[in-house]
Amino acid sequence: MKKPESTDERPASELIDQRIADLGDWRGKALSRMRKLIHEEDTEVVEEWKWMGTPVWSHDGIICTGESYKAAVKLTFAKGASLADPAGLFNASLDGNTRRAIDIHEGEEVDAKAFKALIRSAIDLNSSKVKARKKSVK
Repeated sequence: MKKPESTDERPASELIDQRIADLGDWRGKALSRMRKLIHEEDTEVVEEWKWMGTPVWSHDGIICTGESYKAAVKLTFAKGASLADPAGLFNASLDGNTRRAIDIHEGEEVDAKAFKALIRSAIDLNSSKVKARKKSVK
């Protein structure tokens, strides 16, 4: 796996910790909870800090990003359009050909089991593409 990327000298995990602390409200709590669920599902996940301040979680490619806005925390899955979503968690960016997102608003709580299933599905998709590339190189 590649090393975490950062625009700051600090590790990406520290920058994400700082973002959560700086939010200091329901958005920080929501982002922290989703981060925890990602780590519970994938102990090898790589945290990155990209695009001038966006938390990114990767495993053989980007799984999702975590952005915070005034009215929502948005978790955007890089290849979300290719993922099955039987629980219907995706509620934003539904028109795109590639990405799908989950917008979390104040007072909402995302189903942990369904979210972890999406994380696992994204990892499996990323890993299958890496394996396919390695096979084609042989």
